Amino acid sequence: MEWSFQDGLPIWQQLYETLRREIAIGGYAPGSKMPTVRELAAQAGVNPNTMQRALSQLESDNLVITNRTAGRTVTEDTEILQKVRRELAQHQVQTYLQQMALLGYTAGEAAQLLIQNKEETL
Repeated sequence: MEWSFQDGLPIWQQLYETLRREIAIGGYAPGSKMPTVRELAAQAGVNPNTMQRALSQLESDNLVITNRTAGRTVTEDTEILQKVRRELAQHQVQTYLQQMALLGYTAGEAAQLLIQNKEETL
């Protein structure tokens, strides 16, 4: 997993978004044990307290479950995981449509371009 940070957004929030995306796409499989706070913080090059804040938010979202004796595991709730994937996909669609609008395309024209591109690559 690549950790990259941008100005203007708190580091913990960027960590949260990265981990959320990784969980949604299966980078951390449902039911799998998450690395420890210290391991994740070392991988990302951040303070463990910053990583803890990101993990706490994942817990609040029910994406990660904490068991005092076994550490953290990824949820096995497929509805939660599907919801997160849909939210991430919706964000990508909105970004695409906004960028296409800047180029002068309507939503219908942008959708048609996607269909054409898909057909050309198959």
